[in-house]
Amino acid sequence: MNGSSGSQGHNVNGGQKEVQHNSPSILNNGPRHRPLTPMRRCRGVACVAIILSTAFTLIVYIAPITTFLMRLFSVHYSRKATSVLFGMWLSLWPFLFEKINKTNVVFSGESVPPKRRVLLFANHRTEVDWMYLWDLALRKGHLGYIKYILKSSLMKLPIFSWAFHIFEFIPVERKWEIDEAIIQNKLSTFKDPRDPLWLAVFPEGTDYTEKKCIKSKEYALEHGLPVLENVLLPKTKGFLCCLQELKSSLDAVYDVTIAYKHRLPDFLDNIYGTDPSEVHIHIRIIKVHDIPTSEDELTDWMIERFRQKDQLLSDFFMQGHFPDEGTEGDISTLECLANFVAIVISTGIFLYLTLFSSMWFKVYVVASCVYLTFVTYFSIQPPQLICSPQGENLVKKTL
Repeated sequence: MNGSSGSQGHNVNGGQKEVQHNSPSILNNGPRHRPLTPMRRCRGVACVAIILSTAFTLIVYIAPITTFLMRLFSVHYSRKATSVLFGMWLSLWPFLFEKINKTNVVFSGESVPPKRRVLLFANHRTEVDWMYLWDLALRKGHLGYIKYILKSSLMKLPIFSWAFHIFEFIPVERKWEIDEAIIQNKLSTFKDPRDPLWLAVFPEGTDYTEKKCIKSKEYALEHGLPVLENVLLPKTKGFLCCLQELKSSLDAVYDVTIAYKHRLPDFLDNIYGTDPSEVHIHIRIIKVHDIPTSEDELTDWMIERFRQKDQLLSDFFMQGHFPDEGTEGDISTLECLANFVAIVISTGIFLYLTLFSSMWFKVYVVASCVYLTFVTYFSIQPPQLICSPQGENLVKKTL
């Protein structure tokens, strides 16, 4: 997602070191775990077709109801309905990763209770790190409530930009003088403790490459900061802003470290099922009151957390695993299949109504596409007009 915003803002607290321009072991981009055969190409095309068709039909038919009509009565129940219904679609991705691609997702560290309101921060290994956080959220029953800070350029992707908007992801420009107000404005609407929220941020601000690592090391050398091999120096302003806006309603903060065996995957690797062979996710739970609130102290604290991540990753590449494995079980194959069938049947019904039923369904689809394009382009969320408890109770009875 590459969206965590903010300047470096580091304090000088270390000695000088010589930067070694060696290729870090973390890149480990060897041969693919599975060969890209013609059968895998065909399967990948089929997966993309299913994902796009189900996403389009569900968004077009359901989003105007849950994100517009229901929101006029209650923002809380609008979000609840949107998260439950579209969380079913999101669960297709862990099903693809773990059951179809046979990727082994290994959780380690501390056992995570199903907290309702959580701020997660993670290292950013590759362009698909954020997708594997869905595997954790699914196991905790909060898949539909996870949100990301993402590059505003991603809001130009067809269909997916609609999904990012209805899920209320936070698009940023990577310019703090612009992004601060955007993040504050978005998060100000998420302070209702009744709304479950899993907000994921990547303090490095971009995915890891050897070139970026060299620049990070040079910056660390110039400013007396720890020289890190496997992660980039974190940016702290975005995380601090999120913490300040949500601190009063947060249940916990999760420190997540992600690593891959034997090759770093990209999006097409996930689609074709060629990589990764294993994804390792290490989690540490942090109490909110243990995190410093001043910018200087938080900067030092975050750098120390990433120094620990760097050590964790170094040990991972030596030993092949994180400590304390086995904190989460496997996802249910039967539940995944039942959810897949329900999504496909719903999509089939919506497609039939669109293509072979009344002309009014075609009018609805066109109007829905216009509405979604408009609200996504202008980043509009309809306000709640009926604010009385009776209005929310009425919506509650319909769920």
